[in-house]
Amino acid sequence: MNQDLRRKLNRITDILWAGGVTNPVTYIEQISYLIYLKLLDEEENNRELKLRLTGEQTNGNSRLLYPKQAERFRWAKWRFKSGTDLRDFVRDHVFPYMASLVKEEPQIAEYFRDAVLEIVDPNVLKQVVDEIDSIEFAKLGTDVKGDIFEYLLTHLGQSALNGQFRTPHQIRAMMVEMVDPDLGDTIYDPACGTGGFLIDAVEYILAKYSTEVQELSIYGEEWLEKRNQTIAEAKKDIPALQTYKKGPGEKIPDWGILEKSIYGIDVSRQMMRIAMMNLVLHGIRQANVKRANTLSDMGGLTEDDLRRRYKVILSNPPFAGVLPKESIRKDLPTNSKKSELLFLGVMMEALASGGHCAVVVPEGLLFGSTSAHTELRRKLVEDFDLLAVVSLPAGVFKPYAGVKTGVLIFRKPLAGGDKDKKTKHKEKVWFYEVRADGFDPDKITGGGRPETPERNDIPDLLVHWKNYKNSKFTKPPGVEAGSLLPAGAEEPRCWWTNIKAVAENDYNLAAGRYKPQIAEKTPDDDPTQLILETLAVERDITAGLEKLLQEVEAVE
Repeated sequence: MNQDLRRKLNRITDILWAGGVTNPVTYIEQISYLIYLKLLDEEENNRELKLRLTGEQTNGNSRLLYPKQAERFRWAKWRFKSGTDLRDFVRDHVFPYMASLVKEEPQIAEYFRDAVLEIVDPNVLKQVVDEIDSIEFAKLGTDVKGDIFEYLLTHLGQSALNGQFRTPHQIRAMMVEMVDPDLGDTIYDPACGTGGFLIDAVEYILAKYSTEVQELSIYGEEWLEKRNQTIAEAKKDIPALQTYKKGPGEKIPDWGILEKSIYGIDVSRQMMRIAMMNLVLHGIRQANVKRANTLSDMGGLTEDDLRRRYKVILSNPPFAGVLPKESIRKDLPTNSKKSELLFLGVMMEALASGGHCAVVVPEGLLFGSTSAHTELRRKLVEDFDLLAVVSLPAGVFKPYAGVKTGVLIFRKPLAGGDKDKKTKHKEKVWFYEVRADGFDPDKITGGGRPETPERNDIPDLLVHWKNYKNSKFTKPPGVEAGSLLPAGAEEPRCWWTNIKAVAENDYNLAAGRYKPQIAEKTPDDDPTQLILETLAVERDITAGLEKLLQEVEAVE
């Protein structure tokens, strides 16, 4: 994304902020409405051109979005308006028309259902419309269009208004690489928020199916520009620099397969809209993103939603919250009312045979002693293949939350592959302690943590994970739990134990519970000399006490 485009986006957000739309969630949603209307107008131009060239009838993908009687609702027809005429027309006519297309364009209708134009100042709206009109989305590649929205979403990372903040990119990239999604895998996030995990999974797949792959820093383009370095030069200077890959995905044989494999649910209509627009701008126009409460029998889930199973699940669900027992889904493998246990139960239930899940959980879930905690962990350990427990630093979600978290990586065994308990208990669980994630754990500047690219354990974790995966998850890296390492040894980052040891510890999954110890260093002093010095001290103490006793007896 070039500087000119970046400046336009900054102007749009500055205009909205000055115009009283100050909640980042709200102004990103408002921008997404207008971008969507501009995109639909450009799509209409493409359909009209195709009809003129081919003479095809108006059906399927060539059916016009705005038939003759509705042409006035097109961006190109009303963008020249100004003042209250512009505001009132967009608010009272354009939005209702888009929401009415339930039969013709159900996805568009769902996007604009209950949509409210919250830019009340006509002059502010006119400025934003003019800025967006100057961006020719049709001439931009999918990667650039995706970067536009990702850039806007960084504003969410600078605010915790309404409790909304995003999973940091370095954690998302780590989790996506660990579950390794591929084309044809159904990919699901039951609490998708802005769609970050879904986007990262799509980008990961596109890179797999690209001839030329671009490697990027997790800190973004501007970070490299400021350093005046290429990515290769930065990696040479900073061996621990975390990167990810992007590519056009030109080797994907059928784009529809990718589009239809993406599933996301969020309880917030604002978040659902933002996620949908994020996916649209990344080229995924037919994603299955909907508003619903994935934990509830009355949350808007269909029978198909409940029956569907997914090959890849990625999520960072809300931790806080308790649902009324009457509202909770009856098919979940837990009787708890706590949202963190319910969401884990949702993912265990929704995972397909052979599928992989990576989920962020509060550390309390890993060692909580209630019967609900213990029983859900027992089911996870006994009925699934728990491949890894990654301990994250306490500062990962600062400044919004200081809760200590971890990531569980597990898969569902293939059907018919049940093992007896004795065999199951020989299986191993791998633990990795991430002590640094590439950002300062203590400082907060500009609403976020400053970069510390030289201090990041995630690239090392991913190297070990690759080796572990190549062993078909039979040879976990590191040392066995309970090992006593020699004095002076480096503090271990990773270790492993077997399921039997986990079961004997009430299925406690806290990484620290199994961490190997380092022996204390033997003193360099001569032991004979130490004994002599100790005896001398003892004699002095004895002599002093005897003298004190004599003085007491003399007084008596």
